[in-house]
Amino acid sequence: MQYDDFRRSENVEDRRGDGTPMGIPGVSSGGIGIGGLIIVGLISWALGVDPRLILGGLEMVQGGRPTQSAPANPGRTGTPTDQQGQFVAAVLGDSEDRWTEIFAENGRRYERPRLVLFTRATRSACGFAQSAMGPFYCPNDQRVYLDTSFFDDLQRKFQGCSGAACKFSYAYVITHEIGHHVQNLLGILPKVQRAQQAMGDRERNGLQVRVELQADCLAGVWANRAQAKLKFLQPGDIEAALQTASAIGDDRLQKRSQGYVVPDAFTHGSSAQRMAAFQKGFQGGKLQSCPL
Repeated sequence: MQYDDFRRSENVEDRRGDGTPMGIPGVSSGGIGIGGLIIVGLISWALGVDPRLILGGLEMVQGGRPTQSAPANPGRTGTPTDQQGQFVAAVLGDSEDRWTEIFAENGRRYERPRLVLFTRATRSACGFAQSAMGPFYCPNDQRVYLDTSFFDDLQRKFQGCSGAACKFSYAYVITHEIGHHVQNLLGILPKVQRAQQAMGDRERNGLQVRVELQADCLAGVWANRAQAKLKFLQPGDIEAALQTASAIGDDRLQKRSQGYVVPDAFTHGSSAQRMAAFQKGFQGGKLQSCPL
């Protein structure tokens, strides 16, 4: 992945090293968010984290009540100067440019989100955020939260993601979360939240899977537009992203963590579904390519 031509966004809030203490399991404003975790199973399996710590501390994409805790240190806002921060700012910047174009084509105005880089833990308007949660989007403050150590975990634990080949996989992870921001701007997340309140567990999980797969598809739309504009992809990039999508499918994660698969408990979709959703967006390249 060549990202030298990507515009660096200044909408990065760098809280790395701000000294925020780790949170307490269960500090949250409600239930589990729609898309807060890309990889609950991956992180709990890879790092040995008790899943109850993750599941008990979330109210992310679903958009629960704002927390009553003290506001977070806003950190340094602007384009980071370190290599990892530069990469994140580049992906965010190009996503801003591409989604601004796409929204304009559909008679809408794109509102740029903030992306918060943090170390170990920080506060969000959706609750206390910890690195064990993985990347997530909070609709209450329209921010994507990312502890970049997640990328190290991804590279260490899964084959097919090593060195430069991981870059596009990282971009896929970031733009998946940006996909949730797009859903929020389009009114999809609030609508889903209201619908879920009247559903049982099986129906609620099924609708959540659809939301996550749509975010995968929207990540593919971004990749299509960025490739058409900047020709940034290199051989093997798409394959690496698809391997990442496959590796973090619910079926693969359930099989690793418990030895068997329970489709009714899926919240992000199977490996095949996630790969297909990304490909659908990448091939279509339009907002209409990704219906819920």
